[in-house]
Amino acid sequence: MGLPMAGNLSRAGLRVTAWNRTRDKALPLEAEGAVVARSPAEAVEGADVVVTMLSDGDAVHDAISAAAPGLRGGQVWAQMSTVGLAAVERLSALARQHGLTFVDAPVQGTRQPAEQGKLIILAAGPASARPALEPVFGALGQRTLWIADEAGAGTRLKMATVSYSISLTAVVAEALALAGGLGLDPGLVRQVVTGGPMDSPYFQAKSEAILEGDFAPSFTVRNAEKDTRLIVEAGRAAGVRLDVVAAAGERFRRAQARGHGEQDMAATYFASFDEG
Repeated sequence: MGLPMAGNLSRAGLRVTAWNRTRDKALPLEAEGAVVARSPAEAVEGADVVVTMLSDGDAVHDAISAAAPGLRGGQVWAQMSTVGLAAVERLSALARQHGLTFVDAPVQGTRQPAEQGKLIILAAGPASARPALEPVFGALGQRTLWIADEAGAGTRLKMATVSYSISLTAVVAEALALAGGLGLDPGLVRQVVTGGPMDSPYFQAKSEAILEGDFAPSFTVRNAEKDTRLIVEAGRAAGVRLDVVAAAGERFRRAQARGHGEQDMAATYFASFDEG
């Protein structure tokens, strides 16, 4: 996600300095005009806006802590990773420690929307940060939804929306697997749904991936499983039982154990069978 996002920022005419834990993965950004830093501190030095897009809350915390020598008070930090409720509180505290203006801004969307600059940005933070972020979010997303002034509201909404997409992926996979298990062509399920009230672009994308056996990752099984744990934790803290997403998490864990962790989360399909 971070690689195409940084490329979009650079192509929009913004000055971009990027850092990645595996530096070679960021080197393609040089062709887009970005500078690839050798350390987090080098990446943030002189920046008006700091953007983080990493795998989890610990990775984000480690990166910003390592960036401390290059940080200055008043910088706007747009934290765009999916980290969960406990982590966003910890990161907000880290921002206060370094005098940063913290904006909790996770995104709805996977690799393709990130490449196209069509993410939905779920932003929560002080109004004073919005002018600095307008060109940044404009380059990254098709729409920014400002939810509240306090940090955490963006992550809370992300938990709800990603719960929908992850659960729906598992439902689509189960329906196709059941048809096949009953001796039918799973493609018949797609024929029934297509054009009707249950149809959606999301159903079409995930059913096509399963039927064609194309599990090139847009959002991996491993990341989906991580998110199910964050979602269930959020529900538990709110007193809300999340039976469907908890079951989806079990499916992702089975698929990951069978070697599908780096494939698209549509590979939850394989969790429908005792082997494979």
